[in-house]
Amino acid sequence: MGNSSSANKISAQDKAILDMKNQRDKLHQYQKRITIITDREKEIAKECLKRGDEKKAKLALRRKKYQESLLAKTDAQLAQLEILTSDVEFALVQKDVLFGLQQGTTVLREIHKEMGGIENVEKLMGESEEAHAYQKEISDLLANKMSNQDEDEVEDELEALEAEVNGVALPDAPANKIELNEETNVQLRKERARRREQERAAEQAAQPMLA
Repeated sequence: MGNSSSANKISAQDKAILDMKNQRDKLHQYQKRITIITDREKEIAKECLKRGDEKKAKLALRRKKYQESLLAKTDAQLAQLEILTSDVEFALVQKDVLFGLQQGTTVLREIHKEMGGIENVEKLMGESEEAHAYQKEISDLLANKMSNQDEDEVEDELEALEAEVNGVALPDAPANKIELNEETNVQLRKERARRREQERAAEQAAQPMLA
């Protein structure tokens, strides 16, 4: 009885470690593939800014940020699972490990779906009816899946790209204004969040008119 129980525990632990390694291998494959896509999304954002289309530029950066955050979140989760699966008290955390692996599989499927292909990335700057439908689909999807911090980082990157496209150097903040900048940043984040809510409300209000 004791030997059988011990063997079952070892078998469950070995399987969890194998599943974790398979997920990490797949994640690393996605990281290589998605780098090509996110690089293109950044280039599309630049091209849109040069054309004066800030809305599409921001959408490209939002999609890029979301994909990067999915990869980072999954990588952190797998790192935690690696610690749990190597724990000598594996039996005590087995349920948490299995649940974590299930979540990892779900997120990896989402990453695979989000990556699509370069042809989908090109639709972000398209003007056809199909491209507009795809842009709206992505915008609606991201509206519910990105945190305010993610959105703020997107706007920071957008401002940096605008400065780069326009050939404007961003000034460095003086060291003695760090506290003032922190207060200003809080106000800026609040203003950005308020503006985003207004934009989403406007889009929802306009939706029946487009139908």
